[in-house]
Amino acid sequence: MNKALIVAKWEFIEKVKSKAFVISLFLTPLLIIFFSVAPTLLMQSENDETLVIGILDFTNEYFEQVRNDLESIKLSNGTPAYLVQSLKVEGLSKDSLLIQADSKVLSKKIEGYLFIDKSESDSLIVNFRSKSVVNFKLLSVLEKSVNDIFLINQLTKENLDVRVLSFIKNKIEINPIKIKKLGEEGESEFLTTFFSSMIFILLLMMIIIYSGQMLVRSLLEEKSNRLIEILVSSCTSNQLLVGKILGLGFLGLAQIFVWILFGIAAVGSAIVSISTFENLPIILFYFLLGYLFYTSLFVGIGSIVSTEQEAQQITSYLSIILVLPIIFLLSAMQNPDSAIVNVLTYIPFTLPSIMIMKANLLEIPITEHLIAIAIMFVSTAVVVYLSGKIFRIGILSYGKMPTLKELKSWLKE
Repeated sequence: MNKALIVAKWEFIEKVKSKAFVISLFLTPLLIIFFSVAPTLLMQSENDETLVIGILDFTNEYFEQVRNDLESIKLSNGTPAYLVQSLKVEGLSKDSLLIQADSKVLSKKIEGYLFIDKSESDSLIVNFRSKSVVNFKLLSVLEKSVNDIFLINQLTKENLDVRVLSFIKNKIEINPIKIKKLGEEGESEFLTTFFSSMIFILLLMMIIIYSGQMLVRSLLEEKSNRLIEILVSSCTSNQLLVGKILGLGFLGLAQIFVWILFGIAAVGSAIVSISTFENLPIILFYFLLGYLFYTSLFVGIGSIVSTEQEAQQITSYLSIILVLPIIFLLSAMQNPDSAIVNVLTYIPFTLPSIMIMKANLLEIPITEHLIAIAIMFVSTAVVVYLSGKIFRIGILSYGKMPTLKELKSWLKE
């Protein structure tokens, strides 16, 4: 065991000193936080430029109200968000007006224009014609304004009090409440839960892929320069295997510690909500279990490669398995008790990521935690045992990768 710790220390120091590790240590969390927060900030940010909007109203009922509604919206600096102009010109045919309005859009004189007309059956036709994808915020304002006028017109035709519209427009919002325990509840925010689950799953995926690739390349380098033979002459293959797993385990803990500091800094600067780290102890536990399981897998499989191309193939196959939980993330969040989620909960390859997600969504029973932990411990022990058998022969094997038949014979020895 003493030699295994020496190997672990050597492995840890060698990896920590590498430039690639230092760069990924700081760059990975920054990139994940950026890609998680940036879309929200961009959606919340307002356009600082006043947009010119045209209205081509052949009904003569909507222009004034829509213009008032749009021009009442102000930018952060107090200027109007929209300037509205009528595109209707007396004496011109409908087709000519459409051509003229389209040319203004194409020449970027206006952002777009609202086309309002009635069909032969007297039903309302409303289109917004623009050169690019429609601004959802603008479209929402236009829809609200046109619908309000339409409702007022309908109420007037039916001789109903227009004040009824104020009751129709009032909406009752349903606030989602997450029941944690009997007598204990909290707010349930979909976006916060989604992004917090995504952040931790992505971190787990990236740290495993990076560490796995680093380990496989390290083994490949040690085999190519025959350093592995010197190591095996100084300790047993099992001690070397355990040492490498422990070394990468300590490396993972170091990364997690630094990333927690990043998380605390992000919470302190209000970039990330504190609710993102609400279930941090449980998440970190499954994070570590998943990391050790995949590290053991990479050690065993990585020992059989002899070329860089083979190493890339091995790591890419395992990376596909790691991405699997992300595919089911959105549907799993909407229905965390679905059959597919329950199945993935008991498969060791997907269990850590699924349990990280479920920890943010549900109050998981202690029995389910115990079953999940037992599965991970047993699976990791089996992987370490099998990896040890492959590792013992694989590290001293050169040339092409062994076939499945050869691997079976290695496992039987």
